[in-house]
Amino acid sequence: MIYHVLNRAAGRTVFMRSEKDFQAFQRILIHAHEREPLPILAYCLMGNHWHFVVHQKQQGQMARFFRWLTLTHAVRWRVAHKSVGEGPLYQGRFKSFPVQRGGRMLEVLRYVERNALSAGLVKGAEEWPWSSLYVRAKGPEELRKILSSWPGGEPSGWLDYVNEPITPRELERLEVSERRGRPYGEERWVLRTVKEHGLEFTVRSEGRPRKE
Repeated sequence: MIYHVLNRAAGRTVFMRSEKDFQAFQRILIHAHEREPLPILAYCLMGNHWHFVVHQKQQGQMARFFRWLTLTHAVRWRVAHKSVGEGPLYQGRFKSFPVQRGGRMLEVLRYVERNALSAGLVKGAEEWPWSSLYVRAKGPEELRKILSSWPGGEPSGWLDYVNEPITPRELERLEVSERRGRPYGEERWVLRTVKEHGLEFTVRSEGRPRKE
């Protein structure tokens, strides 16, 4: 199963403030992959959060990978920034949602790889050095090695597609899945995935139930 995975810093903490912070996280990422070789399709590191798209092939593999990654990053960051004992660095356990292969998967990959562009940090998504888009083209070999090929391969014109604006409707669907853990895909696939994985709570209507 393919998943989008996200985690954010607690409070208003910016845990990647400098080039050293980003580099330190990437070193931890390499070690996490050595320990648990979870196939990574895409990622993007931002100042107060990160995104990954991964392909879990063994039950529990994703949880083991991100548990170690998050805990190790939090401990080392607190030590490096002399803030040990100041509370949790992350909001909590990572969030994730399943992603359907094919066109919907490409939408999620694009969303992740253009994250810095969407935030207005660069003029082209390929300019952000802390993402898989940059790494595949210009990154060091040790980082390129942890990236896996995509099911179906990378389509032609990918960079142009990534740099195109995301439609409001597409962004809304992605944000709902991100917020609720709702599977992202065509409706029939979503309903089947919800049933197979016990995710009924992710498709219930939001808000308070009506009073009788």
